Amino acid sequence: MWGGTDEATSIRTLRTAFDHGLNLVDTADVYGFGTSENIVGKAIKEHGNRDDVILVTKVGVRWDDKGNVRRDASKEYILEEVEASRKRLDTDYFDVYMVHWPDPAVSFEETAEAMQQLMDEGKIRSIAVSNYSPEQMDAFRKTAPLHMVEPPYNLFEREIEEDVLPYSLNNDIQTLTYGALCRGLLSGKMSKNSEFKGDDLRQMDPKFQPDRYDQYLEAVGKLNEFARKNYNKTVRDLAVRWVLDKGASVALWGLRKPEQLKGVEDVYGWKIEDDAMQEIDRILDETIKDPVGPEFMAPPARK
Repeated sequence: MWGGTDEATSIRTLRTAFDHGLNLVDTADVYGFGTSENIVGKAIKEHGNRDDVILVTKVGVRWDDKGNVRRDASKEYILEEVEASRKRLDTDYFDVYMVHWPDPAVSFEETAEAMQQLMDEGKIRSIAVSNYSPEQMDAFRKTAPLHMVEPPYNLFEREIEEDVLPYSLNNDIQTLTYGALCRGLLSGKMSKNSEFKGDDLRQMDPKFQPDRYDQYLEAVGKLNEFARKNYNKTVRDLAVRWVLDKGASVALWGLRKPEQLKGVEDVYGWKIEDDAMQEIDRILDETIKDPVGPEFMAPPARK
């Protein structure tokens, strides 16, 4: 989904992350149709200490031989797919097992029952959901506990501030937010000449289309100036720090190469003050006239 990858480089990247003290890896069965889990499993095995790693994987999106995907959070599929994921990741347990998307064709009770069963059996240590609304989480929690939720959240995609984030904080549910760098936009490495080829997801992302892309690039430029002037940091550091200072438990950071970890320590040891938060909001309001969220990423729902 990101224009292809190299297994050896991916493993080296993960091992470099572990060496830098990063200890949580988020993957899913559907990423690369099993390929991502295989790579993560090999990297953790080479690392040599499984207990050092908080391993998160997901279930609930089924695929066929043609690469078509659809949601499936049925108990039957979850109990079947967890074994395939355990084999690919070469592990007896997952620290966090997550329902990838709500499935309207299956009751929340059925999905929650499957997750509770896996926790009772010791195959998973905590239960999570991704892309769920507070109402959907309420329905799920009638049957099983919910320890973590994974919503999209970054400087450009802030919908969870209205519902999911306060709900999680009020109910002691950890927030493992994805997209801290908004598919690379907030890395500070992109320009008008950046190209996205092959199966790269960004070819479908409205943010990367003409007109909108220019607005977002302008915002990144001004945010970078602000970060350097006020904190001697980059826009990348500001973007990750911003997510954490807004109350998220974890800010997921996508990596492809070991060198992208350079300066990761610059995220730590400082805080964005309230007046700086207001200035960041002003920059966003001034530059982005046609904002759009991450809705395009949702797989088809079954009837």
